Amino acid sequence: MSLTREQYDEIMRGYMQKQSRRHQLSLARRDEVYAKIPEYRELSEQVSEIAVGYLHSRLGEKGKNNSASPILVRPELSKIAEKKRQLLVSHGFPEDYLTVSPDCPLCGDTGFVDGNKCRCFKQKEIEILYSSSHLGELVKEHNFDILTESYYHGEDLKRFRIASAACRRMAAQFDQVYRNLYLYGTVGTGKSFLSICIAKELLETGHSVLYFSAAALFDRLSMYSFDVRTKEELRKFTDDLYGCDLLIIDDLGTELTNQFISAQLFTCLNERHIGRKSTVISTNLSLAEMQARYSDRVFSRITNDYELYKLTGSDIRVLKRRQRNTAHQ
Repeated sequence: MSLTREQYDEIMRGYMQKQSRRHQLSLARRDEVYAKIPEYRELSEQVSEIAVGYLHSRLGEKGKNNSASPILVRPELSKIAEKKRQLLVSHGFPEDYLTVSPDCPLCGDTGFVDGNKCRCFKQKEIEILYSSSHLGELVKEHNFDILTESYYHGEDLKRFRIASAACRRMAAQFDQVYRNLYLYGTVGTGKSFLSICIAKELLETGHSVLYFSAAALFDRLSMYSFDVRTKEELRKFTDDLYGCDLLIIDDLGTELTNQFISAQLFTCLNERHIGRKSTVISTNLSLAEMQARYSDRVFSRITNDYELYKLTGSDIRVLKRRQRNTAHQ
């Protein structure tokens, strides 16, 4: 899939708005500092004068500070910078108060790095093209901050702690360590919740994340694969599928499985493994059920290249529903 011109322009308008807001905030902070610290304004003006003098010197203009040189200018500018820093701190401002950081440190809120789409651009693209996944809404209600152990006891609690620690570790070390997770077990034990917690952490650090239920993923692959008119759409979709930083396949096993689906699943897992792109799979299938349902190649890929974590216990959704009903009685 690819963006329409209108969708591309919408993303770029967002970047321009971010740049404009940052510029306006920078000016407002500068005016605030100038009003409270007149000496700071004077020092800033000195820097401008030195810069102009140095530029004239470089251009060889007679009578325009021809004696200026980097050796002489740099120490002077360093002294002024230190004075300005001390003035800010002594008047109760953070020393970096006038530096307004961009939302994305990689591209500086431009959307591009060295002529290529930044991670943040790719994620915006994904959000538009695959809005049916509702990942943006899901991460608002699924995060590590509200993770609770109150629904688990005994061996179930032990397993949950091990799995949740692995998910936190994956998010924290994502750029340093290549990992894949396979979360399996009984219904309603937090597998999907944990996978979306990882997604939220990665989205906040500018990574691209694709989230699909297994049924929606294979429906889309089938639609593109069996229609000769959509070959280009299939290519673009698989580029995103194999190339995003993190792919989450939720509820594996709920799709109508056949030889085509099994082959597509292996291809997806294999391509992402070759590209060292992480994948998280959640499923209610046991390992034995997964082996029986899919090919030996899929079973081998998952059991060899994924960290396997089993979650067990009562269905949390049912427990929450009972609590709400009790509260209303």
